[in-house]
Amino acid sequence: MNEMKSFTRRRFMMATGSAVAILGSRATLAQRLRIDPNEFQPVPIAIPNFVGGAPSDGDVGVGVTQVITNNLKRSGLFAPIDQAAYIDKVVNIDAVPQFNNWKSINAQALVTGRMTRQGDGRLKAEFRLWDVATGQPLAGQQYFTQPENWRRIAHIISDQIYERLTGEKGYFDSRVVFVDETGSKERRVKRLALMDQDGANVRYLTRGSDLVITPRFSPSTQEITYMEFGQGEPRVYLLNVETGQREIVGNFPGMTFSPRFSPDGQRVIMSLQQGGNSNLFVMDLRSKSTTRLTDTPAIDTSPSYSPDGSYITFESDRGGKPQIYVMPAAGGQAQRISFGEGTYSTPVWSPRGDYIAFTKQGGGQFSIGIIKPDGSGERILTSGFHNEGPTFAPNGRVVMFFRDLGPGPNLFTVDISGRFEQRQPTPGYASDPAWSPLLS
Repeated sequence: MNEMKSFTRRRFMMATGSAVAILGSRATLAQRLRIDPNEFQPVPIAIPNFVGGAPSDGDVGVGVTQVITNNLKRSGLFAPIDQAAYIDKVVNIDAVPQFNNWKSINAQALVTGRMTRQGDGRLKAEFRLWDVATGQPLAGQQYFTQPENWRRIAHIISDQIYERLTGEKGYFDSRVVFVDETGSKERRVKRLALMDQDGANVRYLTRGSDLVITPRFSPSTQEITYMEFGQGEPRVYLLNVETGQREIVGNFPGMTFSPRFSPDGQRVIMSLQQGGNSNLFVMDLRSKSTTRLTDTPAIDTSPSYSPDGSYITFESDRGGKPQIYVMPAAGGQAQRISFGEGTYSTPVWSPRGDYIAFTKQGGGQFSIGIIKPDGSGERILTSGFHNEGPTFAPNGRVVMFFRDLGPGPNLFTVDISGRFEQRQPTPGYASDPAWSPLLS
């Protein structure tokens, strides 16, 4: 097992050497670059290849640089400058950069770094972030890790850069679980798969012998809840993605839909079908006791908690067609918040608490949109033939979803401004994504 993935970032640093703020208090003197998410141009940033402490470390340095560059570019907030435009070469990160050389190519920020193999075989990773306009350092840290963890170090550094320049937490040191689909439409094999948020390190969590759907990450642990259709009734499972250990949450009579964790990871909320209707139930994972939250002749499904656990949003056709509702997490009066044309489904609350993402169907289009919990500010982010299944990045800035263009579904991301949409790399067809919390 990968050493870093078996630790939180805090425990990892304690085990392998603390991350040191090598620039100390000077970082507070620099002017921080701020990004307006509604009106801005991507920030030009220069990221020269991380230098190696020895020639053999150079390849790792190039790899780390590429991952950081790709992360920042894919966020839509940064415009990494082509290295062919550089007129300066960084050979010593301990020397103060020649800022005029970086100003001349319009860089607003500069990242320098070094990868050095230690005597005990570990890698030491160092980086520094500079404000080119003022010549002031903005951030700098060092990490120690096993060589195979170099990609995760690159994601952690990417998060540091993102946070320092935007004022918001990054999302690069995270993973995505999804349903990998292979074979013809008539004989489609569906397996649970896990990957880093950039599509690397794909591994399969189930064999594909039974149909799996709706995987969802715990907000507090590296656990997944999902549904599996094997022999007999569908079952809701919990799966620890590190150990591979799984257990049955429940084997309920009738159909079960859309299990999802509470913010503290101690409960699972779901929809249970009974006759022609379905209602919402919550199960305490410790006591296995189940509480019914809704009792209507309608179809209530796709529940999702607010980040503080005090409310849930869900889909219901109690008004005649599927719409989005919000109600107290303990049950009670539900308030409808969607009133546009068409139908609304698959609501999911942002980790920031400010928006609820949804799927909207109407006019022959499937759209992914966001709406504030009070029903105001509805905004469509993207539309297409068949878009579905939104999930938020840990910082609430990006939404991932799947789009089926005919032969099979693929994953896409779009930021909450709706400006930056791109396809998410996967080995094959993919659907039902769910973003993990930060690994740190």
